[in-house]
Parts: sequence; structure tokens; C-alpha cells
Amino acid sequence: MDRNEIKTLLPHREPMLLVDEIFEDADGVAHGRYTVRGDEWFLQGHFPGNPVVPGVIQCEIMGQACAILLGKQLEGKTAYYTGLDRVKFRQMVRPGDTIEVSASLTRSKPPFYFAHARATVGGKLCCEGDLSFAITEGR
Repeated sequence: MDRNEIKTLLPHREPMLLVDEIFEDADGVAHGRYTVRGDEWFLQGHFPGNPVVPGVIQCEIMGQACAILLGKQLEGKTAYYTGLDRVKFRQMVRPGDTIEVSASLTRSKPPFYFAHARATVGGKLCCEGDLSFAITEGR
């Protein structure tokens, strides 16, 4: 899926749409990508002269990538974070980096869904954690 197709699944829009492309493989793993351009709003003050993608934004990128795993359950609905557990940051993400996310569902008890996600840059782990979501009616 490209950004336009992602918009049919997610309610996010610029500047909060943080996935450029995504697909789900045959094993049920979501693979998403986002290239940090350098002009994003969250880099303006984090940090002047030394821009680094904030950890909370890395978690948001992973969360948006997880949404493809929820697929049809999201039609006309919204997934909201209910938790972040065991999140670790391993290396900085900077302008020009392409963040690659892999995510898989670990458990579900509708309307709650649980996933594990990993984000890498250049094959090196930058962030990983367990994420949980609740799907609610409406957008």
C-alpha cells in the first residue's frame, strides 16, 4: 500500500501520517517504511542543530504500521493506543534515515489487540516494544 491506500485504512493525515508504504506478508507480519525528510514538525525543536526523531514518534510510526494487521476490523472505526510495554530505544533516528517496521499480532480479545513491533534503520535496531490497541466505532 502507498500513502493514498493507507489513508483508506487509517484516519491519520499529514502531518501525522507517518507511514509511506506498508504491506502484510504471507506470515501475517506487517512491514512498513517511513523516510525522515528533515522538515517534519517534530524535528523543529528536537534538537536545533542536532535533529533526532523523538522516541514517542518512533512508537507512533510502529503503531501506524500495526494498523494494517487489523485490516477489515478498522473499516469505519479507529484504533487507539491502550498501552506501550517494554519499549526500548537502541539508536538515534535522524533526517535521511528510512525507518523499517515489522509488526505482528501476538494476541487479540476484541476490541483489544496486542502486537510486537521492531523498527530498524539500515538493518540496525532503533526501537522495539509491545503495543496494545482498542478499536472503537467512528473516525
